[in-house]
Amino acid sequence: MASNAAVPFWRAAGMTYITYSNLCANLVRQCLKEPHRSEALNREKVHFSISKWAKGKPEKPKSPVLHYYS
Repeated sequence: MASNAAVPFWRAAGMTYITYSNLCANLVRQCLKEPHRSEALNREKVHFSISKWAKGKPEKPKSPVLHYYS
């Protein structure tokens, strides 16, 4: 019979480790003082573009998509 004592608290709360990690990172970034806070918030932005493939070759990509992780 397994004990629940060995289960991490984030798992017991129904979270994945990635969700827990992102939550902690957001809290730390919000606690920073300026100018460190704005620098950290700028680093969390992710730029990527989406392109469709036709006949084994990529078509011209659409405009870049800006995504904020939260």
